[in-house]
Amino acid sequence: MTSSGTGPAGSGSDDHPDEVNTPDIEASGVHGPGVHGPGFKGRGFKGTGFSDTGVNGPGGLSVVVAGGGTAGHIEPALAVADAVRRLDPSADITALGTTRGLETTLVPERGFTLRLIPPVPLPRKLNKDLVRLPLRVVQSVAATRSVLKDVGADVVVGFGGYVSLPAYLAARLHIRAGRRIPIVIHEANASAGVANKVGARFADKVLAAVPDSGLDDAQVVGMPVRGVLAELDRGALRAQARQYFGLADVPTLLVFGGSQGAQRINDAVAGAAGALGAAGIGVLHAYGPKNSIDPKSPDGAPPYRAVGYLKRMDLAYAAADLVICRSGAMTVAEVSATGLPAVYVPLPHGNGEQRLNAVPLVEAGGGVLVDDAEMTTDWVAEHVPAMMADKDALAAMSAAALSTGHRDAAEAVAKAALELARSRR
Repeated sequence: MTSSGTGPAGSGSDDHPDEVNTPDIEASGVHGPGVHGPGFKGRGFKGTGFSDTGVNGPGGLSVVVAGGGTAGHIEPALAVADAVRRLDPSADITALGTTRGLETTLVPERGFTLRLIPPVPLPRKLNKDLVRLPLRVVQSVAATRSVLKDVGADVVVGFGGYVSLPAYLAARLHIRAGRRIPIVIHEANASAGVANKVGARFADKVLAAVPDSGLDDAQVVGMPVRGVLAELDRGALRAQARQYFGLADVPTLLVFGGSQGAQRINDAVAGAAGALGAAGIGVLHAYGPKNSIDPKSPDGAPPYRAVGYLKRMDLAYAAADLVICRSGAMTVAEVSATGLPAVYVPLPHGNGEQRLNAVPLVEAGGGVLVDDAEMTTDWVAEHVPAMMADKDALAAMSAAALSTGHRDAAEAVAKAALELARSRR
């Protein structure tokens, strides 16, 4: 399939099922067009070895985006990169990443240069990784400074995660034309992570998707969403989308649980295939590449399309009347931007961040929250057919979802970055 969709947020099981199967790039070297980086192996960084590819042209601004690891960091970075490209076609854009993340696939697919640096995982407890942290930080910051010098960086835009901290520190330490490189930070989640909390202390501009993210004085601009989704007309594309996936022209449920799927959601919805089919509901279910499901629909029921992953998220959203999904920050942003009514099932572990992400939209009437433990076959069989039969309620949820979105967030972040870059020239 052609990749014109995008992926939502979070970590691990919080990403879209279409952002999977990241190629295993050897740590001793990087391969492939648009991907460049230092040779590093294990814990020891081994020099720079950068290609001249990606160096900005005469007079063009050089913008570096740092958002590797999961789709929750990568997708807003790429949405902003797209916006920079629209606002200033002469700008050169470089994405920072590591071999560990989804960026090795997503960034080159979107036509941007990827430069690799050694990863700096931030341990949450006392272990050997914590002991190694200072050396890893030094190595990664040194590699990042080499990238910034190589591309003539005019501004660094970070989105959190283990790629961003070295980027912030390198930009603060790197001097160009007598001035340090300005830093823009965007926080996607309702509760800011460690990297952005550190970077916000010395960043030039701090932006956030939602209020009260934990970053003082952050300007709320919303979540950057790729233009194809921010401008998506679900109604206009519905027939094409359903034909693309082999769905019938009937009320359609979209289901996904993240890049690796979500077993709880998979079991609940697949187990309710009979009830959904009997109610005349079609299903598009992305279950994750490491999982499998065996839905059993009654004879004559609309198609239940089960796929490991989805490449065309724009068409998946357009095909659907309702979605059951996790509530990572990027997922919530995409779903609300497209106006798709949603049943959000937050991850049960962590710091409760996923629930916080969905609460504003749910309170506005754009979706409902269901605890992970309550997402069962019985719940789906009892509630989903009734929800999908109430067209007026779905329309109201759609309008509420659209009202909470920030379709211009990517452009707002891009403008902030370009303004800072020009001011430091």
